Amino acid sequence: MLKKLMVAALLVSATASADPKFEYGKAEEVKKEVEYNAAVEAGVVFTTGNSETTTLSAGLRAARKKKENKLSIEGSIIYARSGLRVFDDMNANGLVDDEDEVRTDSTVTAESMAAKVRYDRFLTEFNSLFIAGLVARDIPAGKEGVYGGQAGYSRRLYKSEKAEAVGEFGYDYSREDLVIGSSVSIHSLRGFVGLKAEVAEGASFESSVEALTNLNKETIPTDDDGASMGQDTRINVKAAISAKIGKNLAFQTSLEAKYDRRPAALNLPNYNGDFVIEASRLDTIMKASLIYTIL
Repeated sequence: MLKKLMVAALLVSATASADPKFEYGKAEEVKKEVEYNAAVEAGVVFTTGNSETTTLSAGLRAARKKKENKLSIEGSIIYARSGLRVFDDMNANGLVDDEDEVRTDSTVTAESMAAKVRYDRFLTEFNSLFIAGLVARDIPAGKEGVYGGQAGYSRRLYKSEKAEAVGEFGYDYSREDLVIGSSVSIHSLRGFVGLKAEVAEGASFESSVEALTNLNKETIPTDDDGASMGQDTRINVKAAISAKIGKNLAFQTSLEAKYDRRPAALNLPNYNGDFVIEASRLDTIMKASLIYTIL
């Protein structure tokens, strides 16, 4: 257990900043001269012998601010493969007769990537408009590629010396290229609420909830009747606690949960196409991470 916790602490959080005083973009910041910031993250874990695993992760976060304009880029990649020893009953007698009937099966347990480019135009201190482009991939969840964009209105709901809350409302479009079945286009209404607060000296808390619901009828392989308007609801929840441990270094623990009421078909090996099993509706990720800021 201790070994797993130490390994997890080296994995990367691709959605966090090394400064635990997180802040949403706001007008008084972008009125400065041109300002850049960037952070990169990377992690790798290998085990061999009785347990064979490979875990790779990498991330990038960068932003450029100038007066009422802000351009930001985020990206992350996670890949994990595990090898397990299994019984292969070659002579069908129900017994392990020799070493030849024990083999190692290698399985990809995580293969996902995500990238986002966002532009914000600040209208006032509390109000802004934004547009964003997104691309993602999640093979275990049955999504070979996800491409889309967002546009909407953002408003600061609350601001104090140590806390800030922001709300967003707008439109989201996603085209999902499924591992099993044809592509699906989803036009959605999007709502978002985020909170960031300093809870102690050098420590902070961040949480957000994003909800999307479809505006169009969809044809999906896991449901013969498809999904009518409002039936394909997706909810993304994030929570993180960060503590600064150096000038550019922070330690963070985080939880992310993704709920999809109409998930894609499960990507099973040796699938013959006679039936469809849907992927899990709920995915969760728990991480302990070290984050380093270079600018």
